[in-house]
Amino acid sequence: MKLHEYQAKGVFADAGLPVPESTLAETTDEVVAAANDIGYPVAVKAQVQVGGRGKAGGIKLVDNDEEAREAADAILGMDLKGLHVDKVLVESAVDFVNELYVGVTMDRTVGKPVAMVSTQGGVNIEEVAEETPEAIERVHIDPAFGIQPYQAREAVFEAGVDKDVAMDVANVLTTLYNLWDEKDATEIEVNPVMITADDEVVCADAVMNIDEDALFRHPDLAEMEDEAAGDELEAKANDYGFDYVRLSGNVGIIGNGAGLVMTTLDLVDYYGGSPANFLDIGGGAKAERVANALDMVFSDENVDSVVFNIFGGITRGDEVAKGINEALESFDEIPKKVVVRLAGTNAEEGMEILNTDLVTVESTLDSAVQRAVEYAEEEQ
Repeated sequence: MKLHEYQAKGVFADAGLPVPESTLAETTDEVVAAANDIGYPVAVKAQVQVGGRGKAGGIKLVDNDEEAREAADAILGMDLKGLHVDKVLVESAVDFVNELYVGVTMDRTVGKPVAMVSTQGGVNIEEVAEETPEAIERVHIDPAFGIQPYQAREAVFEAGVDKDVAMDVANVLTTLYNLWDEKDATEIEVNPVMITADDEVVCADAVMNIDEDALFRHPDLAEMEDEAAGDELEAKANDYGFDYVRLSGNVGIIGNGAGLVMTTLDLVDYYGGSPANFLDIGGGAKAERVANALDMVFSDENVDSVVFNIFGGITRGDEVAKGINEALESFDEIPKKVVVRLAGTNAEEGMEILNTDLVTVESTLDSAVQRAVEYAEEEQ
């Protein structure tokens, strides 16, 4: 479960982290009133769970009522990378001289949580990790003992954080780790941690993702789940009982089994395409479930083609074929080109059932992925 920025900052504030004064607003009048209560200048920030909000026009700094009203009118109701903005956070602006990155996640390559600090804050940390990995200092934590003071200091000093604020930043890292552990988080970060001219340390942003399987231990966080849904497709996936992750590409992917879906994602990338989603319909999927999966992928406006990769074990090929036919026949016009690859249990029967006027059938996974990538490129 991904928390919105305003929700994560509430958790951070309760833990004693320094966050700017802020108010959630849903109308232009509420934005102006909040800005006056806080005092100008303020930032008006779209509350949707995507990166790059500032570059996309989802964050604006304002100095007076007129600018606040203009910013609210521009942001509220906008479509930001496919997500509708219906809330903004009005927040005290921070006059900063430096930006840092501080975060904690699980490093599955070594089976331990990793605490990270970088002096290259305020930018996409994934790009930093790819282009200049040495700019991120990493310290692995033994979960049996938790983060030790020397480890927090080591991460901060080795990252090159100025000594005048190093201990405060180390305290931020320690608190983030403790929250990550106590709240069953999968990821927690502040990007950026802003440093002011007076050497104040401010958590200007907040990311906190929670393991949904652990929500029964955190009723306070579970209450945030509906509001945190953010992405309508991910909320719909939850209703359908699908394992679904929305990505930024244009080739929709449906499969049965996480490994099979991940293989398909890798092949889409290998053949020059860009995956739009991870969607696992699970074992034993009946026609209705398959139809629901297609409905989900078709609802993503970024998708230009769909590849269906099914290996029959528990899931029978003929049931999948019925679901594909039923879903596609319900449309007056097929919104996306669909490529199907069936193998395994009752695959031959499924191939005979498929309506080839509505789908393209391929005999191998490689050829199916290549065809789907070609279809997506044709739509560009």
